Amino acid sequence: MKTGTLYLIPTTLGKTGENNALPEYTLNVLRKLDVLMVENLRTATSFLQWVGDTVPEYEIDFYPLNKNTPEQEIHSFLRPLLDGKDAGILSEAGAPAVADPGAKLIKLAHQYQVKVVPLVGPSSILLALMAAGFNGQQFTFHGYLPIDQKKRKSMIKQLEGESRRHDRTQIFMEAPYRNNELLKDVLDTCASNTRVCTATDITLPTEEIISKHVGSWKAKPLPDLNKRPTIFLIYAKE
Repeated sequence: MKTGTLYLIPTTLGKTGENNALPEYTLNVLRKLDVLMVENLRTATSFLQWVGDTVPEYEIDFYPLNKNTPEQEIHSFLRPLLDGKDAGILSEAGAPAVADPGAKLIKLAHQYQVKVVPLVGPSSILLALMAAGFNGQQFTFHGYLPIDQKKRKSMIKQLEGESRRHDRTQIFMEAPYRNNELLKDVLDTCASNTRVCTATDITLPTEEIISKHVGSWKAKPLPDLNKRPTIFLIYAKE
């Protein structure tokens, strides 16, 4: 029997009245699926309502796929695909498996020769890199930095040094309620000529992208990033 296709479906980066980030093709694929692996059922169903014209929620088989999903349970998610049904991994925000759960299921799909199709949609990481004005040829995404302030500052200093030595943009993020603390640590740790960018609320009406040297950051009041999804970038090579 022919296996189904596993679609990797990006979502918007926040709530918007109109669609300014997702191609109609991506939405049309989603509208046909009745098997979905989702990180959070509540936000997934809310997104489906926003998309409109999807399979009714009561007819969709939802599988919880998040950082707490046991590995043996992830194996069972392959069953509908192996039975010939198409399925989708629906991101919580942005692109599936990029700073987001999903990679383990995708790995299994490849092992069982299940076709994997990534669909077009927003990635806050790439959009931030595009807008920063930093090196887009050499860059590294580090995910979340340590919560402990001493370790976090040490990591920031390390990333700044790597950027200066290798001409590489360094990209990272934080839980939105700790954004202000992270920005202060970055500015306290980095040299005055190191460039820092914050890309906040990307694609939303409140989008705010600021990119300048540490010295310039310190010369003006800092933006309030509390509880606003933000990507941080530093670049120390002039």
